[in-house]
Amino acid sequence: MILEIFLIIIIGLFVSYFIFLRIIRKLILSPAPAFIGRILDSDLRRKMQSPEKVIQRSGIQKGMQVLEVGCGSGAITTFVARAVGNKGNVYALDIQPEMLQQLENKLSQPENKDIINIKLIESSAYDLPFDDNSLDLVFMVTVFGEIPDHNKALQEIKRVLKPGGILAITEMFLDPDYLLKSTVTKKGGKAGLILDEISGSFWDYTIRFKNNAS
Repeated sequence: MILEIFLIIIIGLFVSYFIFLRIIRKLILSPAPAFIGRILDSDLRRKMQSPEKVIQRSGIQKGMQVLEVGCGSGAITTFVARAVGNKGNVYALDIQPEMLQQLENKLSQPENKDIINIKLIESSAYDLPFDDNSLDLVFMVTVFGEIPDHNKALQEIKRVLKPGGILAITEMFLDPDYLLKSTVTKKGGKAGLILDEISGSFWDYTIRFKNNAS
């Protein structure tokens, strides 16, 4: 009986904290703080959200020119770099220089010395330093909900994607900025993107759009 009460209290506190955190994040939209970079780039996080699964759902393939918006400390980035191979490139973009520094430190480690196709870029989703119709694929992992003006970011992504290029948005329920599938689908359609595929579950999903610009 005591154990059951204890578990109820713990669950109640967790749920209350999660709801409180989501309310705060809705009121104050901002990137995930750099000091949690090590948590985001951890084996625990990758167990909850498999990089291989994100890559497969997103449609990332060898030889692609890929942009990751909101790369953070690089939890997924190195896996994508190996997936596109030496004939492809990964542009790792983040608005926070502290996050990019953590990724740069990660790339300097011996186990990542073979990766030569990642280019770090400090910029925002509203100002992508790429030519029109220049990228095969853009992806975001638990980042879209942090962007205050979704349509502005989507229009900029449309600009840099090739005709038929892919935008893949991945969300996970434990993220305080989590958005429902229906919300992301609606926003993508409103921006003029074509829904291509929805995969995953309520808790962890990827929505893939195609750019129909000619």
